[in-house]
Amino acid sequence: MFECKPDFDAVLDRYEAWWDAQIIDRPLVSMTFPRPQRNQIPPPAPRHHATLRDRWLDTQWVVEQACSRMANTCFHADALPVTYPNLGPEIFSALYGCPLEFGETTSWSLPILHDWGQAALDQLQLDLTGPYGAKLTEMTDALIEAGRGRFIVGYTDLHGGGDAVAAFRDPQQLCLDMIEHPAEVRSLVERITTDFLQVYDFYHRRLSAAGMPSTTWLPATCRGKFHVPSNDFSCMITDRMFQDIFLPGIVRECEPMDRCIYHLDGPQALRYLDILLDLPQIHAIQWVPGAGRDHWRQWVPVYRRIQQRGKSFCLNVSVRELPEVFQALRPEGAWLLVSGVSDQESAAAALDRIARWSP
Repeated sequence: MFECKPDFDAVLDRYEAWWDAQIIDRPLVSMTFPRPQRNQIPPPAPRHHATLRDRWLDTQWVVEQACSRMANTCFHADALPVTYPNLGPEIFSALYGCPLEFGETTSWSLPILHDWGQAALDQLQLDLTGPYGAKLTEMTDALIEAGRGRFIVGYTDLHGGGDAVAAFRDPQQLCLDMIEHPAEVRSLVERITTDFLQVYDFYHRRLSAAGMPSTTWLPATCRGKFHVPSNDFSCMITDRMFQDIFLPGIVRECEPMDRCIYHLDGPQALRYLDILLDLPQIHAIQWVPGAGRDHWRQWVPVYRRIQQRGKSFCLNVSVRELPEVFQALRPEGAWLLVSGVSDQESAAAALDRIARWSP
């Protein structure tokens, strides 16, 4: 089906089993490493961009970089050859008019909702045909054309709900709003969740029509619609605020989806784990502890809690640490993203060890 993943059908079966915390022949495993030099294609020729913005918005450059990366990488075991149009994590807010500032490796938006008056709220309107919406569609179509039969194109990184409202207002200001304007925040979350589902479906239909399975910046997939719900702003509020104002929107985001993995980011968000595990719409957790706390050994009890609830998770682990993982956790529901392999031989040896992992 895909030149970079000729065994995609078997891999898809393995992802479907993982979502259900089951195993067909072995746990889900992703490993990537460079192809042998003799099999690589030359990188794209250097191109001058006057500004970082120009570089980010250069569709041809984005496509050339993606094609080079896909061609020169071996996607071993269940790793998927995925690329997607990337204008940064606040692109959803930019579809309402938030200006984007571009750095070397990421972008961020500037607030545009300066008060809760009706006039300000009325000006906050989704526009898929504006500059950023048009650019996303252009990049999506260009990547589809380049990747057809070769690699997988996903939809962009979409953050609705509380993260979108935080971008509209500024996170610190939204903390005050949660006390002073909770009804207005709740109403806006409801409105933009409806918009979010419209945006998701717009790109899902486009990609599905081109034969692309559903995927995004987190390169999992499924049969049907795949989504990565999140709310990084939730670290800054009380449990009750999260449950009353944001949780209903998260459930609404997930209900039309076939599979969802929640992006749980930061130690202050860990208190929501049991609430999220209670949701039948959430099938897996991506736990991101944060810089300086990100070694999996520190969080074995968290992964065990997820497994005890019959849900799945992903785990970044070095090949040298595999024996420790085998001792600490069960294979059911584990998706291992294994680093430290450099070639086909070392990857095959690691995969053989993982295939023999038993409870």
